[in-house]
Amino acid sequence: MSCSTTSITENNKFWNFSPGFFGVNLLIAIAITAFFTPARYYADAAGLEKIGYNLGITFLLSSGLSYGGYITERYFNSRMPWIHHPVKRLLLQSFAYLAYSFVISYVLILVYALLRRFFTWEDIPWRDLLGDTKQPMIIAFIVAAVLISRSFLLQWRKAAIEAEQLKTERFAQQYQSLKDQLNPHFLFNSLNVLSNLVYDNPDTAAGFIRQLSQIYRYVLDVQHEELVSVRRELEFAENYLALQKIRFEEGLQFNISVEKNTAGYLPPLSLQLLLENAIKHNEASRAKPLAITISLQDGSLVVTNNLQHKKSISEESTGIGLVNIEKRYVLLSTENMVIRDTDGYFEVKLPVLKLN
Repeated sequence: MSCSTTSITENNKFWNFSPGFFGVNLLIAIAITAFFTPARYYADAAGLEKIGYNLGITFLLSSGLSYGGYITERYFNSRMPWIHHPVKRLLLQSFAYLAYSFVISYVLILVYALLRRFFTWEDIPWRDLLGDTKQPMIIAFIVAAVLISRSFLLQWRKAAIEAEQLKTERFAQQYQSLKDQLNPHFLFNSLNVLSNLVYDNPDTAAGFIRQLSQIYRYVLDVQHEELVSVRRELEFAENYLALQKIRFEEGLQFNISVEKNTAGYLPPLSLQLLLENAIKHNEASRAKPLAITISLQDGSLVVTNNLQHKKSISEESTGIGLVNIEKRYVLLSTENMVIRDTDGYFEVKLPVLKLN
């Protein structure tokens, strides 16, 4: 049933454009006939009759060759796409169209010659008719080259567009998946810290909650953005460090030596993830303060902290952090995040991205 419906649909498509199809072929026939007809043929009735026959056979040849190109193109498009079998498609479609063109040319020339009474059925010069198909076959060869080239380019363009669309959709899905990790990750870790503060220092916990409610708005604002400005990330980093300062007091020191009007963009919450990573894995106390600096070097924001690893990490971890940032840079840019762990310091460089 579906095959029958498809066939009817395809036939309807042809007949929908048939007025234009026949009109174009009629114009081609008129142009060819006018070009090759001697002027003396226009002088008498016999000459005009010859012109009529020539116009008719030329129109039929042009229409037959054009329609052959249409049906072979439709057939191979449905059964042998260029993208899967390009060489096989080229050879088979060329052979099929040229074979069709030879048959239709031979038959039309035979009918034309019989109508003009050049010979009778009893003495048809079959071999001589082969020579008469030379010109139609040259035209058929040119038509085949044009149609096949056009078909290949159109399908190649379609395949390229579809591949790019799939690539874009895949990128969007992967990037959105990474961003979707950030909101619950931030909330999970903040509540985890808060649960510890409630028991240790209720007054500090109250201040932490007030500050947290203010900066969490930023997390909600950027959750659907691919990139945010350096200025917004720096402001959020400063607020986040101020939040952690409530918790650690003199155990946390930080310095941001980057102009807030620095041009460029970063993946959202990338600075916060680095700061959180530094605080989570290092001791931060009055006796051994954790020092964090944010600077700008060679087009990258550099987050550095002194290494003083905790003997154990009491806070639970979601396993999200450096890996999340790294994956987002892979999706967004050819520039990569750089991590260095030397001479008692841990350093991460985040390339500042530019929009084209």
